[in-house]
Amino acid sequence: MTTGCLFRTHRVERKRSPVPLKSATQEELMAKLEAMSASVRTMNATVDIDTTVGGEKTGEVTEYQQIRGYILAEKPKMLRMIGLLPIVRSRAFDMVSDGDQFELLVPAKNRLIKGNDQLTKISDNALENLRPQVIYEALLPTRIDSADEIAVIEQGSQQVVNEKTHQSVTQPNYHIVVIRRGAQNVWHLHRKFYFSRTDLHVYRQTIYDDQGAIATDVTYSDPQDFNGVQFPSLIEIERPREEYRIALKMIKLILNEPLQPEQFQLEIPAGATVTDLK
Repeated sequence: MTTGCLFRTHRVERKRSPVPLKSATQEELMAKLEAMSASVRTMNATVDIDTTVGGEKTGEVTEYQQIRGYILAEKPKMLRMIGLLPIVRSRAFDMVSDGDQFELLVPAKNRLIKGNDQLTKISDNALENLRPQVIYEALLPTRIDSADEIAVIEQGSQQVVNEKTHQSVTQPNYHIVVIRRGAQNVWHLHRKFYFSRTDLHVYRQTIYDDQGAIATDVTYSDPQDFNGVQFPSLIEIERPREEYRIALKMIKLILNEPLQPEQFQLEIPAGATVTDLK
C-alpha cells in the first residue's frame, strides 16, 4: 500500500466562490426576516411589467410586450394593480384584492371578473390563472406565525458567477425553512427563504402547496434604498404549474405613506359584463 502501486492521486479544480462569506445563526436570520417584514407597511409603486407564458407543458413560450403598471399594497393583504396599454397608456386591466376575494376589470371589453383569490381550477389560458395574492406574497412576504409555523435553518449552496473568471461556481448559503400546520393538524412544507452569505440578504423565496410542490418561486435582486428601506428593485415571479412568469422592475417606489380605503375600490362602468368565477 505504501508503494503507491494500488492508487493514484489527481488534482481537483476548485469551483467554489472565493469571496468572503458572512456567518449567521438561525436566530439572527429570523430577526432579519422579522425586520424585513416590519419595515414595509404600505407600497405605492410605478413598475415595468414583463410577462412570459408557456413552457414544457404547452411546448412553446410567448413573451408579451412590456407594459407600464402601478401597484398599491397595504398590510395585511390589500392589493391593487393597474396595467397600461403600450403607447396609448390607457388601462389594459385594473385588479384589486382584499386577500380573500378579487375583482378584475378589463375596460376595453367592459368586463368585470370576480372570484376567490385561491386558484381552485387551472385554466388552459395561463394568464387566467393569475391571482392578485401571488403578487402580494412576492412583494410583501408575511411574518412567520409562531402559533402554526415552525422555522428551521438549513445550510445549502447557490450558483454564482466568479467576477474574475466569469465562470459559474458554487457558493454556500443559508435557508430558513418554514413548516406549517394545515388541515387535521398535518404539517407540511410551506415556505423557504434563501439568504446570500455575501450580505445575508434574502435573494429568493419559494412558496409550496400542501403537497410539497413549488407553487411560487420568487427571486429578488438589485436592492436599493427607498425611503430609508432597502428593497429589491427587480422582483421576478414564476408559477411553474400554471407556466407563467412576471417580472416587476421598480421605476418609482414610495414606502410607508398612508393609503386611503377608496384607493382599493374599483369604479365599475355602467353596463359592464360580470363574470363570477365561483
